Amino acid sequence: MNAGPPTIGFVGYGEVGRILAEELRAQGRAVFAYDLKLDDPSVSQPLRTHALAHGVALASGHAALAAAADLVVSAVTASQTLVVARACAPGVRPGSFFLDFNSASPAAKQQAAEVVDAAGGRYVEAAVMTSVPPHRLRVPLLLGGRHAAALEPVLTDLGFSGTVASAQLGRASATKMCRSVMIKGLEAMVIECLTAARHYGVEDEVLASLAETFPGISWESQAAYFFQRVIEHGRRRSEEVREVAHTVRDAGLAPLSAAGTAERQAWMADLADAGVFGPRGTTEFARSRDWRTEADRILAHLSRNKD
Repeated sequence: MNAGPPTIGFVGYGEVGRILAEELRAQGRAVFAYDLKLDDPSVSQPLRTHALAHGVALASGHAALAAAADLVVSAVTASQTLVVARACAPGVRPGSFFLDFNSASPAAKQQAAEVVDAAGGRYVEAAVMTSVPPHRLRVPLLLGGRHAAALEPVLTDLGFSGTVASAQLGRASATKMCRSVMIKGLEAMVIECLTAARHYGVEDEVLASLAETFPGISWESQAAYFFQRVIEHGRRRSEEVREVAHTVRDAGLAPLSAAGTAERQAWMADLADAGVFGPRGTTEFARSRDWRTEADRILAHLSRNKD
């Protein structure tokens, strides 16, 4: 890396990329971004407007972004982890860092690392251990790989909250993936449980029973949060859980729970794309503080589409 302040490049300018770019630009850091949506005039304008408002320079492609950055942050959907590493490789600066934020399996991270390191970069995996929006730049990260210890002080100076988990690549991602069996599975189970309970008119009884069994959880607020996040980000979550399923399968287990969770998350994403929860980008879209509103929309959709 250069001796001066690092230039940061984000591949993926979705929710995570935009939040982190905002934080870094507020510090006066030089930030570049590239996203495939920038090449599509029908969806690029909101990204361009955001970049202009925050002073984020937009690169013309993956390799161009990598050539401009001392630190590349890959924040795309899980299925694109290796694709992005390969696309960035021709432009990677010798000695520059490549921080992989993606929720991918240890095997996918190891393959991406081989590509980046062969190009002269220094690959570091990052396991994002909770939702980014509440924490923003300070979201807890587990760092992994042989270059993780070298990158940790750079990230600390930038305001990130990263901790080296292991020099062994894949351990940080395995931690995240195994956690997601539970966390993403809980989202899917709550949506399925309470939507069905709403159909039968027994949601109050079910919630009371859950509160008795797990008194430390506010099931009303947790359910509203789960419904909103899955409706808005179900596609990304389903891809992550498919990577979770790969991780479980690589351990020798049939990923029965993870596979079902991925299907439920994708199903919710399909409903969102079909407009069941209102038009995206409007106040009607998955913004109810009461999960019942969204459950009723699901049930109404199912009723309309009965054979």
